[in-house]
Amino acid sequence: MVGKKGGSKGMGVAEDAEEELARTPLQAIILADSFTTKFRPITLERPKVLLPLVNAPMIDYTLAWLESAGVEEVFVFCCAHSKQVMDYLDKSNWFGQPNFSVTTIESHNAISAGDALRLIYEQHVIRGDFILVSGDTVSNMSLSQALKEHKERRRKDSNAVMTMVIKQSKASPVTRQSRLGTEELFMVIDPETKQLLYYEDRGDNLKGYLSLDKALLTYNTSISLQNDKQDCYIDICSPEVLSLFTDNFDYQHLRRDFVKGLLVDDIMGYKIYSHEIHSSYAARIDNYRSYHTISKDIIQRWTYPLVPDVQFFGNSATKLERQGMYRAPEIKQSSSSKIGPFTVIGSGTSIGNNTEISNSVVGEGCSIGSNVTIESCYIWHNVTIEDGCKLKHSIVCDGVTMKSGAALEPGVVLSFKVVIGRNFLVPAYSKVSLHQQPIKQDSDEELEYADNSSGITESPSVSGTLDLLNEEERTELPDSQEYEVGDGGVGFIWLVSEAGQEEEWRHSVAPIPVDKLVEIMQISNDETDLPNEDGAFLPPSGELGPDSITNDSNEDAEDIRDDSVIFEREVEATFQRAVEEDVTDDHVILEVNSLRLSYNMASADCAGALFYSVMKLALDAPHDSPNELYKNVVSTVRKWKKLLKYYLSSIDEEIEVILKFEEMCLESAREYSPLFVQILHHLYDQDIIQEEAILDWASEKEGAEESDKIFVKQSEKFIQWLKEASEEEDED
Repeated sequence: MVGKKGGSKGMGVAEDAEEELARTPLQAIILADSFTTKFRPITLERPKVLLPLVNAPMIDYTLAWLESAGVEEVFVFCCAHSKQVMDYLDKSNWFGQPNFSVTTIESHNAISAGDALRLIYEQHVIRGDFILVSGDTVSNMSLSQALKEHKERRRKDSNAVMTMVIKQSKASPVTRQSRLGTEELFMVIDPETKQLLYYEDRGDNLKGYLSLDKALLTYNTSISLQNDKQDCYIDICSPEVLSLFTDNFDYQHLRRDFVKGLLVDDIMGYKIYSHEIHSSYAARIDNYRSYHTISKDIIQRWTYPLVPDVQFFGNSATKLERQGMYRAPEIKQSSSSKIGPFTVIGSGTSIGNNTEISNSVVGEGCSIGSNVTIESCYIWHNVTIEDGCKLKHSIVCDGVTMKSGAALEPGVVLSFKVVIGRNFLVPAYSKVSLHQQPIKQDSDEELEYADNSSGITESPSVSGTLDLLNEEERTELPDSQEYEVGDGGVGFIWLVSEAGQEEEWRHSVAPIPVDKLVEIMQISNDETDLPNEDGAFLPPSGELGPDSITNDSNEDAEDIRDDSVIFEREVEATFQRAVEEDVTDDHVILEVNSLRLSYNMASADCAGALFYSVMKLALDAPHDSPNELYKNVVSTVRKWKKLLKYYLSSIDEEIEVILKFEEMCLESAREYSPLFVQILHHLYDQDIIQEEAILDWASEKEGAEESDKIFVKQSEKFIQWLKEASEEEDED
């Protein structure tokens, strides 16, 4: 069923096919269904695309980006909870926009993306190249360059049917996951033409190694094997893509079936290309971890102009304050409460005495009592949190009530209208819902049906749900599912199978536990690298060519330099994740140690890279004067002192930190130059840098050129004071 809303531009009658093609408006398809169960139990009651993302439903971010990117016609495919999606769009401001038409296509029979695209093909609504995205996509990229490249390739080669948007995103060396919680991705790309030659998601390949066809080198002068890219799931497609799905009914999954199918099909010769973005933002919400990561990116303004303080359709604008804090104008906040950095507070929310909220999103119409602690959580709309509650790294859906003294351990998800009883502690990674847990879980490709024919469903009460079960069904339910949420609580705790526990902590909004990281590292250390069939290992760069077997010493030296640069970037990215996700020092140490082993670096390299990351964090914090910058350094060093000192086990490491600081002052962070002595003195006072390291550093500079003595000369009085103090100690 196709429902048309809004006015699209009149097309007129084209004089010829070429002119008609040129005048065809840019079209896009949004798949509103995710065809996954990763967001259960929430999606039993509401479609994923309508879930709040900071201060607007997910689909509004997708529509706002498409409109800004020049798309004129959008077709939204709805299946599960289709009436909710259609009702929301009908009441929104998206219908009736000039030069931007939104059309809904409804089906109750599609169980995969392939089914959805086959149905759209039957509607004959796509008339040219189109953009294919899901309704959980957040981006601010311009489509003009990618479209230009796609169309130029199409003119030269009609078999170039798709262009996939990718961006750099190195997976964690420990978990082999991206920061979005997705599995490590391996791609082979022709470095000259950007043609995609191989695509393998680590989640689909559990063998522990990759097998590449030798024909890749036979038919290509060079190839690049990459595992530091993120698939943005933004595809520029030719109309042939829809017909290919229609011709191949076994194509269900966009990547697993369609992309891989075309890559191995050497008969039809269809080709897929890649377009890498660098400064723009693009990502999709695939699981709870990506929900958390993208929310943080929005709050930290990587998605500008799609940010909380800029009004766009669907969002409620808030005011940006210092340290990334956003507050709506109509809130009631006690003077004794504290709202920390990178926090969003929605309109109509009240906050009681001595309550502390940090790194969190609180929606509209919430009532938060006194002495409540909320850390790195997502509190949606009309939530009641009574006095003395404690929440950490959790998601709390609309209408939830937490009675006094209740607490959530990391990773908890409370679905709609759940009530948590007084003083009840919800265990880590639990999911609580008014719906009983299905005895048989749907597969990853099945729909999340609740009631396709209705609007927003009213969830049955716990007692009502139990009454509907016959005696036989009651015996199949574990006893632990009944009356689990404390005194006055209402809801079922969904049990996690042993096999599903790993997925829970991997995809949660909470940081991965230290013991799990240690376990992963131990397993990783036991594994050995596997050579290819010829007994040769792939080079670190991943790029292969006819002359790859050469082993020139100059190339080796260049690789070492490259590894040092990449290592520093990886450490910086790891540290940044720790800041954004409030990860403990122990987590960071595990990650950095793994990077150290992967890149064969020394402890001094770790010390220098971490010091750079800490100082850059202080530099990036708001400041209007050198004095404020120094205060930033003092507070940042105080917070991360333990981490810095961990890698400073000898004087050599401490000297490396001073040298790194010199390098920053001269190159990447010249704002620190006038503060060099003051900061060096502070590092000495905090026992991070010892007297011996400073004196040895100064001594090593004695025979250097004058240009290398700038900061030694600035520090002369301090160095002299240290020498005199050292001599007095020797005399004593």
